[in-house]
Amino acid sequence: MKTLVAKCSVAFLIVMGPTLMTCAAQTANQDIKDAGRSIKNAGKDTGEAAKDTGKATATTAKTAGHKVKRTSKKVVNKAADKTAEGANKIKEKTQ
Repeated sequence: MKTLVAKCSVAFLIVMGPTLMTCAAQTANQDIKDAGRSIKNAGKDTGEAAKDTGKATATTAKTAGHKVKRTSKKVVNKAADKTAEGANKIKEKTQ
């Protein structure tokens, strides 16, 4: 009985061996293709994240620039007003 099972097993491997090897090769090939696709998609995602970061940085810089401009303008106007007030006080004292 054991000999019959052994002979059947060997016959099965001889007949089905090439088919099993082809399936394994296709699976490995498919795994490599899937890995390549995963890397490609990861690269795209990284690029999109970099774009988003760049846009956020640009928006932040623009907003900061506007704030600096407004603040500088306020400071200059305030200084000019105070200078004018000081000049008026001096003018009043000298008359």
